[in-house]
Amino acid sequence: MIAKVNRESCIGCGACESVCPKVFQMDEEGLAIVIATPVPQDEEAGAQEAADGCPVEAITLE
Repeated sequence: MIAKVNRESCIGCGACESVCPKVFQMDEEGLAIVIATPVPQDEEAGAQEAADGCPVEAITLE
């Protein structure tokens, strides 16, 4: 699984990082970045939860 963050859509709420910190992190600009590519198999459920919980749907999973 590959996670991607659309930085143009990201509002920097930090929900993804709080749900799945091994995959998502906030950068120096206050926007989410993916820090694990591919997503570790044991983190896939958390990544999905983060994507589902993103208020602006900025996270996609492939």
